[in-house]
Amino acid sequence: MSKAARPAPRSPAPHPADSHDLIRVHGARVNNLKDVSIEIPKRRLTVFTGVSGSGKSSLVFHTIAAESQRMINETYSAFVQGFMPTQTRPEVDVLDGLTTAIIVDQQRLGADPRSTVGTVTDANAMLRILFSRLGQPYIGSPGAFAFNVPSVRASGAITVERGSKKAVKATFSRTGGMCPRCEGRGAVSDIDLTQLYDDSKSLAEGAFTIPGWKSDSFWTVRVYAESGFLDPHKPIRSFTKKEMQDFLYREPTKVKVEGVNLTYEGLIPKIQKSFLAKDREAMQPHIREFVDRAVTFRTCPECDGTRLSEAARSSRIDGTSIADACAMQISDLAGWVRGLDKPSVAPLLTALGHTLDSFVEIGLGYLSLDRPSGTLSGGEAQRVKMIRHLGSSLTDTTYVFDEPTTGLHPHDIQRMNDLLLRLRDKGNTVLVVEHKPETIAIADHVVDLGPGAGTAGGAVCFEGTVEGLRASDTVTGRHFDDRAALKETVRKATGALEIRGATRHNLRNVDVDIPLGVLCVVTGVAGSGKSSLVHGSVPAGAGVVSVDQTPIRGSRRSNPATYTGLLDPVRKAFAKANGVKPALFSANSEGACGNCNGAGVVYTDLAMMAGTASTCEECEGKRFEPSVLAYRLAGRDISEVLAMPVAEAAEFFGAGEARTPAAQRVLDRLTDVGLGYLSLGQPLTTLSGGERQRLKLATHMADKEGVYVLDEPTAGLHLADVEQLLGLLDRLVDSGKSVIVVEHHQAVMAHADWIIDLGPGAGHDGGRVVFEGTPAELVATRATLTGEHLAAYVGA
Repeated sequence: MSKAARPAPRSPAPHPADSHDLIRVHGARVNNLKDVSIEIPKRRLTVFTGVSGSGKSSLVFHTIAAESQRMINETYSAFVQGFMPTQTRPEVDVLDGLTTAIIVDQQRLGADPRSTVGTVTDANAMLRILFSRLGQPYIGSPGAFAFNVPSVRASGAITVERGSKKAVKATFSRTGGMCPRCEGRGAVSDIDLTQLYDDSKSLAEGAFTIPGWKSDSFWTVRVYAESGFLDPHKPIRSFTKKEMQDFLYREPTKVKVEGVNLTYEGLIPKIQKSFLAKDREAMQPHIREFVDRAVTFRTCPECDGTRLSEAARSSRIDGTSIADACAMQISDLAGWVRGLDKPSVAPLLTALGHTLDSFVEIGLGYLSLDRPSGTLSGGEAQRVKMIRHLGSSLTDTTYVFDEPTTGLHPHDIQRMNDLLLRLRDKGNTVLVVEHKPETIAIADHVVDLGPGAGTAGGAVCFEGTVEGLRASDTVTGRHFDDRAALKETVRKATGALEIRGATRHNLRNVDVDIPLGVLCVVTGVAGSGKSSLVHGSVPAGAGVVSVDQTPIRGSRRSNPATYTGLLDPVRKAFAKANGVKPALFSANSEGACGNCNGAGVVYTDLAMMAGTASTCEECEGKRFEPSVLAYRLAGRDISEVLAMPVAEAAEFFGAGEARTPAAQRVLDRLTDVGLGYLSLGQPLTTLSGGERQRLKLATHMADKEGVYVLDEPTAGLHLADVEQLLGLLDRLVDSGKSVIVVEHHQAVMAHADWIIDLGPGAGHDGGRVVFEGTPAELVATRATLTGEHLAAYVGA
């Protein structure tokens, strides 16, 4: 009897858990996204491309990453959620297959004066423990080495409620590392009293020369004159010693002026609170000019800028204090830590060494731990945030990056690409918003958004491989292999800005002449000293307009119309046409809807739940009182004008009844920088990083100064927009301006009239001028890293 034939073995059915290999997004409508549906492969590197404002950040950060973080927050108890930032669910029908998202964006690190590279990366915390255990002489716990911790001493009686109540005498002390003179800031401010008042006059005669301090001002000047502490009719130079002390330094004291309770405070602390506590960039120009004139900052003479007390500086390990360690270049500090053979703190040395090695690996070995975090560029800040993730054992996590190559020299981009691939190869999903073709080229999957920006974008134009993108007819596909050519002829300089003996940060006594009347590009690897040379060494008073990467400050009430000053001539035009006050046409003033206070939406706080924002029923989101909307200019009300894109508004105010030359000039500048698609009333909080920098550039184009300093203007710009930027730079130079650009993009280098290349490396390996000349000469010699990459770019 023959055996029955055995059936062929069947392949095992796939495990249900293996079917979740995609992140599915269906019906996304955040910001300008138009019902986007997309599937993103997990454990792959996906790059999102598209012109600036096309919706990349809306999809990646405000939809996918935001929902992942919101769902993680919901796993905590309601009590814990009450202490966490509340997040609303993004406008999307389906979000499926999400994993834990770690966001590494370009938001600047805190610019608090006591925030440094060491404090934001925990390297300082480990160093403090190290010195508290090994430092000689011993001065105390880790807090004794912290410049954020002041020393405290107290004594008195305390009541102990144990059995019979009993008063016990007790003393308390805590040793901190804060320098008492500068309070851990490293710098002290000196106020020039001659800029605050004219001491030959009395208060009654209007002695104050501070902007806005008029002699009849109830809240400022009259509180001094009528406080009872000073004689208002005596010249300030005749004040007694006590009167001068009360005038300049008196602690806040309640006084009554004309029956009103007010607070009297010495002039110096009042100036410090009124002016010095505010962000300089957010000040009005005349206030900024006053502060620059009246206040000088200098290194603290007691701690010599180290921020630390004398005791903290006196404790040493092998002759090195914690101040010395924090001032070292991190690559050198890593070597010093490796050289410490101390078995008692071996785990601490291993952890600290790993953190410092991560700095070097990510290309930030040229920084020092005492570098203020507010001075880092957007790209440096993003890479500092990456450090804590480099050695992570987590897998199956989603890492979300926002243009990680920003601020990187072409030489450094390959290193960043390797890091992204390493994160992917550990089994993570890596999502990258990027414009640089070098990084797009390493993607496993590409999603191209567009086709345009703003309302013209928000759709998926292409999904697939890099080769498929190259062959596609999308804006990114057509410009993917664009290469700018070297100019056949270059402009001749009309003068020069002389820099002599520049030593800021890592500069090594640099002497260089920056040519005027041309497009001059300053290049070099990250950390070579470009910003130190241009921002720190350009002579003061040279008529320089600096457009750097500091973020625009503004609330959801701020928009392009208010930020650029466009709203002023628009309001006046409406007021003149209707015979009413201009203030009626401001949503932040008299014309605001009474129900939503001019916000257009009504916010409802739901404690630990995400708050809700509903369109105001009274004004239907238009932000103005109905009576204000009855006033029209050329057939349009103020809400309709604020809803216009810049390009349409330029036509509206350029001719006919609405013709307003002042508004037209502002709109032309916005069009010149490629922001013709922005709505005038779009909140600044919804703009992308590239849009904000170009908005800042547009406002400065009205300045009359002759020298423009631009810090990486291609940041956030699509390949197709770089050509438009080059045209704008040419127009600025042809109009008689001098343009100095700190830049890594080879297209800008190739288009320059003159190149100054710094290097050869970063940190103490840089700080020297390694090349001066035309781009053609740099390509011909290939004497520097920049020359090699530029030659490869132009195909020389």
